[in-house]
Amino acid sequence: MNYDIIVVGAGIIGLASALKIIEKNPSIKLLILDKEEAVAKHQTGNNSGVIHSGIYYKPGSLKAANCLNGYKMLLDFCNKHQINYEICGKVIVATSDKEIPYMKNIYERGLQNGLNGLKILSPREVREVEPHVECKSAIKVPQTGIIDYTEVSYKFLELILSQGSSIKFNENVTGINIKSDYCEVITQNYSYRSKYVITCAGLQSDRIAKMTHPELQIKIIPFRGEYYKIKNERKYLVKHLIYPVPNPEFPFLGVHFTRMINGEREAGPNAVLAFKREGYSKTSFNLADALDTITYPGFHKVLKQNWKVGISEFYRSFYKPAFVKALQKLVPEITSEDLIAGGAGIRAQACSREGGLLDDFYIVEDKRIFHVCNAPSPAATSSLSIGDYLASKVLSKI
Repeated sequence: MNYDIIVVGAGIIGLASALKIIEKNPSIKLLILDKEEAVAKHQTGNNSGVIHSGIYYKPGSLKAANCLNGYKMLLDFCNKHQINYEICGKVIVATSDKEIPYMKNIYERGLQNGLNGLKILSPREVREVEPHVECKSAIKVPQTGIIDYTEVSYKFLELILSQGSSIKFNENVTGINIKSDYCEVITQNYSYRSKYVITCAGLQSDRIAKMTHPELQIKIIPFRGEYYKIKNERKYLVKHLIYPVPNPEFPFLGVHFTRMINGEREAGPNAVLAFKREGYSKTSFNLADALDTITYPGFHKVLKQNWKVGISEFYRSFYKPAFVKALQKLVPEITSEDLIAGGAGIRAQACSREGGLLDDFYIVEDKRIFHVCNAPSPAATSSLSIGDYLASKVLSKI
Protein backbone atom coordinates (compact mmCIF):
# COMPACT_ATOMS: atom_id res chain seq x y z
CA MET A 1 0.00 0.00 0.00
CA ASN A 2 3.00 2.32 -0.40
CA TYR A 3 3.18 4.68 -3.38
CA ASP A 4 5.08 7.73 -4.55
CA ILE A 5 1.95 9.63 -5.54
CA ILE A 6 -1.76 9.05 -5.00
CA VAL A 7 -4.32 10.85 -7.16
CA VAL A 8 -7.81 11.07 -5.68
CA GLY A 9 -10.47 11.32 -8.37
CA ALA A 10 -10.78 9.65 -11.78
CA GLY A 11 -12.41 12.52 -13.64
CA ILE A 12 -10.58 14.03 -16.57
CA ILE A 13 -8.34 16.30 -14.46
CA GLY A 14 -7.25 13.53 -12.11
CA LEU A 15 -6.53 11.24 -15.04
CA ALA A 16 -4.70 13.96 -16.99
CA SER A 17 -2.56 14.69 -13.93
CA ALA A 18 -1.69 11.03 -13.51
CA LEU A 19 -0.86 10.70 -17.20
CA LYS A 20 1.43 13.72 -17.18
CA ILE A 21 3.22 12.47 -14.05
CA ILE A 22 4.11 9.13 -15.58
CA GLU A 23 5.03 10.73 -18.89
CA LYS A 24 7.54 12.92 -17.07
CA ASN A 25 8.78 10.15 -14.78
CA PRO A 26 7.80 6.59 -15.82
CA SER A 27 9.45 5.09 -12.72
CA ILE A 28 6.92 6.75 -10.37
CA LYS A 29 4.73 4.34 -8.42
CA LEU A 30 1.30 5.92 -8.80
CA LEU A 31 -2.20 5.01 -7.64
CA ILE A 32 -5.55 6.56 -8.57
CA LEU A 33 -8.47 6.19 -6.15
CA ASP A 34 -12.12 6.84 -7.02
CA LYS A 35 -15.32 6.16 -5.15
CA GLU A 36 -17.24 5.22 -8.32
CA GLU A 37 -17.06 2.01 -10.34
CA ALA A 38 -15.62 3.66 -13.47
CA VAL A 39 -13.95 6.85 -14.68
CA ALA A 40 -15.70 10.09 -15.70
CA LYS A 41 -18.93 9.43 -13.79
CA HIS A 42 -19.79 13.01 -12.86
CA GLN A 43 -18.80 16.34 -14.42
CA THR A 44 -16.54 14.79 -17.07
CA GLY A 45 -19.17 12.37 -18.32
CA ASN A 46 -22.19 14.66 -18.10
CA ASN A 47 -21.18 17.79 -19.99
CA SER A 48 -21.98 18.96 -23.52
CA GLY A 49 -18.68 17.82 -25.00
CA VAL A 50 -17.45 21.22 -26.19
CA ILE A 51 -13.81 22.02 -26.92
CA HIS A 52 -13.67 25.61 -25.69
CA SER A 53 -11.65 28.23 -27.55
CA GLY A 54 -10.82 30.46 -24.56
CA ILE A 55 -12.74 33.49 -25.81
CA TYR A 56 -14.64 34.22 -22.58
CA TYR A 57 -11.88 34.23 -20.00
CA LYS A 58 -10.08 37.17 -18.47
CA PRO A 59 -6.67 37.58 -20.13
CA GLY A 60 -3.93 36.40 -17.81
CA SER A 61 -6.28 34.28 -15.68
CA LEU A 62 -5.64 30.59 -15.01
CA LYS A 63 -8.72 29.79 -17.06
CA ALA A 64 -7.44 31.70 -20.08
CA ALA A 65 -3.88 30.38 -19.90
CA ASN A 66 -4.84 26.76 -19.29
CA CYS A 67 -7.68 26.74 -21.81
CA LEU A 68 -5.47 28.07 -24.60
CA ASN A 69 -2.60 25.73 -23.74
CA GLY A 70 -4.89 22.80 -23.00
CA TYR A 71 -6.73 23.27 -26.30
CA LYS A 72 -3.53 22.69 -28.27
CA MET A 73 -2.49 19.78 -26.07
CA LEU A 74 -5.92 18.14 -26.38
CA LEU A 75 -5.97 18.33 -30.18
CA ASP A 76 -2.42 16.99 -30.39
CA PHE A 77 -3.40 14.11 -28.09
CA CYS A 78 -6.53 13.29 -30.12
CA ASN A 79 -4.61 13.37 -33.39
CA LYS A 80 -1.95 11.06 -31.97
CA HIS A 81 -4.42 8.54 -30.55
CA GLN A 82 -7.14 8.70 -33.25
CA ILE A 83 -9.84 10.12 -30.98
CA ASN A 84 -12.75 11.57 -32.91
CA TYR A 85 -13.33 15.32 -32.63
CA GLU A 86 -14.41 18.15 -34.90
CA ILE A 87 -13.49 21.82 -34.97
CA CYS A 88 -16.85 23.06 -36.22
CA GLY A 89 -16.90 26.60 -34.82
CA LYS A 90 -19.70 28.43 -33.07
CA VAL A 91 -21.57 31.71 -33.07
CA ILE A 92 -22.16 33.85 -29.96
CA VAL A 93 -25.40 35.66 -30.68
CA ALA A 94 -26.63 39.07 -29.53
CA THR A 95 -30.43 39.05 -29.75
CA SER A 96 -30.96 42.66 -28.59
CA ASP A 97 -29.18 45.97 -28.98
CA LYS A 98 -28.29 46.07 -25.27
CA GLU A 99 -26.32 42.82 -25.62
CA ILE A 100 -24.06 44.16 -28.36
CA PRO A 101 -21.63 46.00 -26.01
CA TYR A 102 -21.25 42.79 -23.95
CA MET A 103 -20.71 40.84 -27.16
CA LYS A 104 -17.99 43.26 -28.25
CA ASN A 105 -16.29 42.89 -24.86
CA ILE A 106 -16.15 39.13 -25.43
CA TYR A 107 -14.73 39.74 -28.91
CA GLU A 108 -11.99 41.96 -27.46
CA ARG A 109 -11.15 39.32 -24.84
CA GLY A 110 -10.79 36.76 -27.58
CA LEU A 111 -8.36 39.00 -29.44
CA GLN A 112 -6.38 39.60 -26.24
CA ASN A 113 -6.22 35.84 -25.68
CA GLY A 114 -4.69 35.37 -29.12
CA LEU A 115 -7.62 33.88 -31.01
CA ASN A 116 -7.31 34.28 -34.78
CA GLY A 117 -10.13 34.42 -37.28
CA LEU A 118 -12.76 35.89 -34.96
CA LYS A 119 -15.33 37.86 -36.91
CA ILE A 120 -18.30 40.03 -35.99
CA LEU A 121 -21.18 39.02 -38.24
CA SER A 122 -24.21 40.90 -39.47
CA PRO A 123 -27.62 39.17 -39.25
CA ARG A 124 -27.33 38.19 -42.93
CA GLU A 125 -23.86 36.73 -42.38
CA VAL A 126 -25.09 34.80 -39.35
CA ARG A 127 -27.82 33.18 -41.45
CA GLU A 128 -25.15 31.98 -43.87
CA VAL A 129 -23.64 30.02 -40.98
CA GLU A 130 -26.82 29.19 -39.05
CA PRO A 131 -29.83 29.72 -41.34
CA HIS A 132 -32.43 29.54 -38.57
CA VAL A 133 -30.90 32.04 -36.13
CA GLU A 134 -32.43 35.50 -35.62
CA CYS A 135 -30.18 38.13 -34.07
CA LYS A 136 -28.82 41.67 -34.12
CA SER A 137 -25.19 40.56 -34.49
CA ALA A 138 -22.89 37.68 -33.56
CA ILE A 139 -19.27 36.60 -33.15
CA LYS A 140 -18.03 33.73 -35.26
CA VAL A 141 -15.53 31.65 -33.24
CA PRO A 142 -13.84 29.19 -35.61
CA GLN A 143 -11.75 27.43 -32.90
CA THR A 144 -14.64 25.85 -30.97
CA GLY A 145 -15.06 22.11 -31.36
CA ILE A 146 -16.93 19.03 -30.18
CA ILE A 147 -15.69 15.79 -28.61
CA ASP A 148 -16.62 12.98 -26.22
CA TYR A 149 -14.65 13.60 -23.01
CA THR A 150 -15.52 10.17 -21.64
CA GLU A 151 -13.69 8.62 -24.60
CA VAL A 152 -10.72 10.88 -23.89
CA SER A 153 -10.76 9.82 -20.23
CA TYR A 154 -10.68 6.13 -21.09
CA LYS A 155 -7.72 6.70 -23.40
CA PHE A 156 -5.94 8.52 -20.56
CA LEU A 157 -6.63 5.52 -18.31
CA GLU A 158 -5.43 3.03 -20.90
CA LEU A 159 -2.10 4.85 -21.20
CA ILE A 160 -1.74 5.19 -17.43
CA LEU A 161 -2.30 1.48 -16.83
CA SER A 162 0.01 0.53 -19.70
CA GLN A 163 2.85 2.22 -17.82
CA GLY A 164 2.33 0.10 -14.72
CA SER A 165 0.32 2.51 -12.61
CA SER A 166 -2.82 1.37 -10.79
CA ILE A 167 -6.40 2.46 -10.24
CA LYS A 168 -8.79 1.27 -7.55
CA PHE A 169 -12.51 1.91 -7.91
CA ASN A 170 -15.19 1.86 -5.19
CA GLU A 171 -12.71 3.44 -2.79
CA ASN A 172 -14.33 6.37 -1.03
CA VAL A 173 -11.71 8.53 0.69
CA THR A 174 -12.76 9.16 4.29
CA GLY A 175 -9.58 10.75 5.65
CA ILE A 176 -6.19 12.14 4.71
CA ASN A 177 -3.40 12.60 7.24
CA ILE A 178 -0.22 14.49 6.41
CA LYS A 179 2.77 13.12 8.31
CA SER A 180 6.32 14.43 8.39
CA ASP A 181 7.56 12.16 5.61
CA TYR A 182 4.43 10.67 3.99
CA CYS A 183 0.67 11.02 3.57
CA GLU A 184 -1.91 8.53 4.73
CA VAL A 185 -5.03 8.23 2.56
CA ILE A 186 -7.84 6.33 4.28
CA THR A 187 -10.81 4.79 2.47
CA GLN A 188 -13.69 2.68 3.72
CA ASN A 189 -11.61 -0.40 2.86
CA TYR A 190 -7.91 0.33 3.31
CA SER A 191 -5.24 2.77 4.35
CA TYR A 192 -2.71 3.82 1.68
CA ARG A 193 0.60 5.61 2.03
CA SER A 194 2.24 7.93 -0.44
CA LYS A 195 4.88 10.63 -0.47
CA TYR A 196 2.48 13.10 -2.13
CA VAL A 197 -1.23 13.39 -2.88
CA ILE A 198 -3.18 15.23 -5.56
CA THR A 199 -6.95 15.51 -5.08
CA CYS A 200 -9.24 16.21 -8.03
CA ALA A 201 -12.55 15.41 -6.39
CA GLY A 202 -14.91 17.70 -8.32
CA LEU A 203 -18.23 17.89 -6.53
CA GLN A 204 -16.61 16.65 -3.32
CA SER A 205 -13.43 18.75 -3.66
CA ASP A 206 -14.08 21.05 -0.70
CA ARG A 207 -14.86 18.16 1.62
CA ILE A 208 -11.71 16.29 0.61
CA ALA A 209 -9.62 19.47 0.94
CA LYS A 210 -10.96 20.13 4.44
CA MET A 211 -9.55 16.80 5.57
CA THR A 212 -6.14 18.49 5.56
CA HIS A 213 -7.12 22.17 5.47
CA PRO A 214 -10.07 22.57 7.84
CA GLU A 215 -9.79 26.35 7.58
CA LEU A 216 -10.61 26.25 3.83
CA GLN A 217 -12.69 29.33 3.04
CA ILE A 218 -14.72 27.99 0.12
CA LYS A 219 -17.63 25.61 -0.32
CA ILE A 220 -18.90 23.82 -3.39
CA ILE A 221 -22.38 24.96 -4.42
CA PRO A 222 -23.84 22.42 -6.89
CA PHE A 223 -25.82 23.65 -9.89
CA ARG A 224 -27.70 21.17 -12.05
CA GLY A 225 -27.71 21.76 -15.80
CA GLU A 226 -30.57 20.09 -17.64
CA TYR A 227 -30.65 19.36 -21.37
CA TYR A 228 -33.24 18.67 -24.03
CA LYS A 229 -32.49 16.78 -27.22
CA ILE A 230 -33.82 17.97 -30.56
CA LYS A 231 -35.81 15.35 -32.45
CA ASN A 232 -34.06 13.89 -35.46
CA GLU A 233 -36.44 15.40 -37.98
CA ARG A 234 -35.70 18.90 -36.64
CA LYS A 235 -31.93 18.63 -36.21
CA TYR A 236 -31.49 20.77 -39.32
CA LEU A 237 -32.38 23.82 -37.20
CA VAL A 238 -28.89 23.68 -35.65
CA LYS A 239 -25.85 23.21 -37.88
CA HIS A 240 -23.04 23.79 -35.37
CA LEU A 241 -23.04 25.53 -31.97
CA ILE A 242 -25.21 28.54 -31.09
CA TYR A 243 -24.59 30.44 -27.85
CA PRO A 244 -26.21 33.56 -26.38
CA VAL A 245 -24.24 36.51 -25.06
CA PRO A 246 -23.88 35.47 -21.39
CA ASN A 247 -25.28 37.49 -18.52
CA PRO A 248 -22.17 39.27 -17.13
CA GLU A 249 -23.61 39.07 -13.61
CA PHE A 250 -24.04 35.28 -13.68
CA PRO A 251 -21.15 32.76 -14.03
CA PHE A 252 -22.90 30.55 -16.59
CA LEU A 253 -23.14 30.80 -20.36
CA GLY A 254 -26.92 30.53 -20.70
CA VAL A 255 -28.98 27.94 -22.59
CA HIS A 256 -27.53 27.21 -26.00
CA PHE A 257 -27.58 24.72 -28.86
CA THR A 258 -24.83 22.14 -29.35
CA ARG A 259 -24.19 19.66 -32.12
CA MET A 260 -22.74 16.60 -30.43
CA ILE A 261 -19.92 14.47 -31.79
CA ASN A 262 -22.44 11.62 -32.26
CA GLY A 263 -24.59 13.81 -34.51
CA GLU A 264 -27.30 14.57 -31.98
CA ARG A 265 -28.36 18.12 -31.10
CA GLU A 266 -28.71 19.29 -27.50
CA ALA A 267 -30.42 22.36 -26.09
CA GLY A 268 -29.39 23.64 -22.68
CA PRO A 269 -28.20 23.61 -20.01
CA ASN A 270 -29.94 25.81 -17.50
CA ALA A 271 -28.31 26.36 -14.08
CA VAL A 272 -30.55 25.23 -11.22
CA LEU A 273 -29.42 25.06 -7.61
CA ALA A 274 -29.15 21.36 -6.79
CA PHE A 275 -30.10 19.92 -3.39
CA LYS A 276 -27.90 16.87 -3.90
CA ARG A 277 -24.31 17.18 -5.09
CA GLU A 278 -24.57 14.15 -7.32
CA GLY A 279 -28.31 14.30 -7.98
CA TYR A 280 -29.18 14.39 -11.66
CA SER A 281 -32.97 14.53 -11.51
CA LYS A 282 -35.30 17.37 -10.51
CA THR A 283 -36.38 15.47 -7.41
CA SER A 284 -32.90 14.49 -6.20
CA PHE A 285 -32.40 15.45 -2.57
CA ASN A 286 -29.81 14.79 0.11
CA LEU A 287 -30.33 16.39 3.51
CA ALA A 288 -26.63 16.76 4.33
CA ASP A 289 -25.88 18.31 0.93
CA ALA A 290 -28.84 20.66 1.13
CA LEU A 291 -27.96 21.83 4.64
CA ASP A 292 -24.34 22.26 3.59
CA THR A 293 -25.48 24.76 0.98
CA ILE A 294 -28.30 26.65 2.66
CA THR A 295 -26.46 27.16 5.97
CA TYR A 296 -23.34 28.57 4.31
CA PRO A 297 -22.95 32.35 4.78
CA GLY A 298 -21.49 32.76 1.30
CA PHE A 299 -24.57 31.17 -0.24
CA HIS A 300 -26.83 33.65 1.57
CA LYS A 301 -24.98 36.48 -0.15
CA VAL A 302 -25.14 34.75 -3.54
CA LEU A 303 -28.87 34.25 -3.05
CA LYS A 304 -29.38 37.91 -2.15
CA GLN A 305 -27.54 39.02 -5.27
CA ASN A 306 -29.03 36.51 -7.72
CA TRP A 307 -32.45 35.50 -6.39
CA LYS A 308 -34.32 36.76 -9.45
CA VAL A 309 -32.10 34.79 -11.81
CA GLY A 310 -32.33 31.76 -9.51
CA ILE A 311 -36.13 31.82 -9.54
CA SER A 312 -36.19 32.12 -13.33
CA GLU A 313 -33.88 29.09 -13.62
CA PHE A 314 -36.18 27.00 -11.42
CA TYR A 315 -39.16 28.21 -13.42
CA ARG A 316 -37.55 27.11 -16.68
CA SER A 317 -36.62 23.79 -15.11
CA PHE A 318 -40.18 22.86 -14.17
CA TYR A 319 -42.05 24.70 -16.94
CA LYS A 320 -40.95 23.56 -20.38
CA PRO A 321 -42.55 26.46 -22.31
CA ALA A 322 -40.29 28.88 -20.40
CA PHE A 323 -37.24 26.84 -21.41
CA VAL A 324 -38.46 26.85 -25.01
CA LYS A 325 -38.99 30.62 -24.90
CA ALA A 326 -35.35 31.12 -23.93
CA LEU A 327 -34.27 28.93 -26.84
CA GLN A 328 -36.55 30.79 -29.24
CA LYS A 329 -34.56 33.97 -28.65
CA LEU A 330 -31.83 32.23 -30.63
CA VAL A 331 -33.84 30.01 -32.99
CA PRO A 332 -37.45 31.25 -33.25
CA GLU A 333 -38.61 28.16 -35.16
CA ILE A 334 -37.89 25.77 -32.26
CA THR A 335 -41.05 24.49 -30.58
CA SER A 336 -41.86 22.43 -27.51
CA GLU A 337 -42.75 19.49 -29.74
CA ASP A 338 -39.23 19.52 -31.18
CA LEU A 339 -37.65 18.77 -27.80
CA ILE A 340 -37.42 15.57 -25.80
CA ALA A 341 -35.94 15.24 -22.33
CA GLY A 342 -32.18 14.72 -22.32
CA GLY A 343 -29.64 14.21 -19.58
CA ALA A 344 -28.29 16.47 -16.87
CA GLY A 345 -24.98 17.38 -15.31
CA ILE A 346 -23.94 18.96 -12.03
CA ARG A 347 -21.47 21.84 -12.02
CA ALA A 348 -19.25 22.13 -8.94
CA GLN A 349 -19.09 25.88 -8.35
CA ALA A 350 -16.87 27.08 -5.51
CA CYS A 351 -18.23 29.91 -3.39
CA SER A 352 -16.31 32.02 -0.88
CA ARG A 353 -17.63 32.97 2.56
CA GLU A 354 -17.93 36.53 1.24
CA GLY A 355 -20.44 35.38 -1.36
CA GLY A 356 -18.20 35.37 -4.41
CA LEU A 357 -18.62 32.63 -6.98
CA LEU A 358 -15.03 31.83 -7.92
CA ASP A 359 -14.48 32.64 -11.57
CA ASP A 360 -11.07 31.02 -11.93
CA PHE A 361 -9.40 27.70 -11.26
CA TYR A 362 -8.30 27.39 -7.64
CA ILE A 363 -5.66 25.01 -6.30
CA VAL A 364 -4.58 24.72 -2.64
CA GLU A 365 -0.98 23.59 -2.26
CA ASP A 366 0.87 22.33 0.81
CA LYS A 367 4.19 20.56 1.31
CA ARG A 368 2.78 17.11 0.48
CA ILE A 369 -0.63 17.72 -1.02
CA PHE A 370 -2.34 19.56 -3.87
CA HIS A 371 -6.11 20.10 -3.79
CA VAL A 372 -7.90 21.14 -6.98
CA CYS A 373 -10.75 23.02 -5.31
CA ASN A 374 -12.41 24.82 -8.23
CA ALA A 375 -12.25 23.54 -11.78
CA PRO A 376 -15.47 24.34 -13.66
CA SER A 377 -15.69 24.77 -17.43
CA PRO A 378 -13.38 24.90 -19.39
CA ALA A 379 -11.64 22.32 -17.16
CA ALA A 380 -12.14 19.45 -19.61
CA THR A 381 -10.58 21.42 -22.47
CA SER A 382 -7.83 22.53 -20.07
CA SER A 383 -7.24 19.13 -18.46
CA LEU A 384 -3.87 18.29 -19.99
CA SER A 385 -2.55 21.76 -19.21
CA ILE A 386 -3.76 21.59 -15.60
CA GLY A 387 -2.39 18.06 -15.33
CA ASP A 388 0.96 19.19 -16.71
CA TYR A 389 1.14 21.99 -14.14
CA LEU A 390 0.30 19.66 -11.25
CA ALA A 391 2.72 17.01 -12.49
CA SER A 392 5.58 19.52 -12.66
CA LYS A 393 4.80 20.84 -9.20
CA VAL A 394 4.62 17.47 -7.47
CA LEU A 395 7.61 15.99 -9.28
CA SER A 396 9.72 18.99 -8.31
CA LYS A 397 9.31 17.85 -4.69
CA ILE A 398 10.41 14.24 -5.24
